[in-house]
Amino acid sequence: MSENPVVGARELAAELAGPQAPVLLDASLILHRPEFDGDYRTDSGRHLWQSGHLPGAIHVEVDADFAVSAPTHNQHPPAQVLAERAARFGIGPDTPTVVYDSTGGFWAARVWYLLRWIGVPVRVLDGGLAAWSAAGLPTDAGSTQPVPVPPWRVRAIRDAWIELDELREIDSSTANLVCALSPAAFTGAEPTRYHRRGHIPGSRNVAARSLLDQRGLLLPPTEITALYRDAGANLDREVLLYCGGGISATVNALALVAAGIERLRVYDGSLEEWSADPSLPLTVG
Repeated sequence: MSENPVVGARELAAELAGPQAPVLLDASLILHRPEFDGDYRTDSGRHLWQSGHLPGAIHVEVDADFAVSAPTHNQHPPAQVLAERAARFGIGPDTPTVVYDSTGGFWAARVWYLLRWIGVPVRVLDGGLAAWSAAGLPTDAGSTQPVPVPPWRVRAIRDAWIELDELREIDSSTANLVCALSPAAFTGAEPTRYHRRGHIPGSRNVAARSLLDQRGLLLPPTEITALYRDAGANLDREVLLYCGGGISATVNALALVAAGIERLRVYDGSLEEWSADPSLPLTVG
C-alpha cells in the first residue's frame, strides 16, 4: 500500500515547522453550476487565495497552468510538459508537495492526480483550507511568489489515463466503469455543462461528493469501499473513472488510493468528449 495520499491539518502544520517543509499549492478555482445544457463557466480562485491561504502557499491556475489547449477543457499536458510547468512552481521530481483548495477539494484532487502521475511525492490537505482554519491554524493574505527549480526529466510515469479510442473498444457493460457525477447529473435530471445529458451505458455511479463528510474530509476507507461495492463496482479489478470533464473523477481516485485501491485510471475527456460524438450512446434515467 502506498503512502496515505491525504494529510491532516495539524500533521501538516508540524511538517511546515520542520526541516523539510513541503511546497504548498492552493488550487482554488470556481466552477459554476450549469443553468442550461452547455453552460460551462469558471472563475479564477486567485482572489480567494489572496484573501487567505496557508502560509507560503502558491496559487496555481489549474485550468491554465496544468492544462493544455484541446477540444475539451482541462486536458492534461504531456508528462514532460507537466514536469516543466511544475518546476516553475518549485516542484522537482522528489519535492514533497501538498495541495489544497478552498472550493470543495475537487481542484486539489486534480492537481494531486496530475503530479502523482509523473512521480512527484504529493498529498492533499484533507478538508482543505476549511479544515486548516477549523484547527485554529494561521493563514496569510496577499501574494506569495514561487521559487522555480531547474527543469527536470520525468522518470516515473504511472498508467493514469484511458483515452477515447481504447474506451470505444471496451464493452462498457463489463468495463468496471464508474461515473463520479451527482446522481441527478448521472441520470440526466439536471442541466449538463456539455453536449448531451446522461451517462455512458453500463457505468456505475459513485458521486465524488458522497466520498466526503460534511466537513469535506475523506470518509474512512471501509466506508469508501462500501460505497463502491454497493454501486456494483468490482474493486478486485481495474476501476475506470470518469465524470463531466476529468475533475470529479480525480476525487474518486484520491478516495480509492486512500482506501488502498491502486488499480485505476481516469478518462480525462469524460462526458465532454463522449457526448460531443453523436454516434456514442448515452443513457438517461
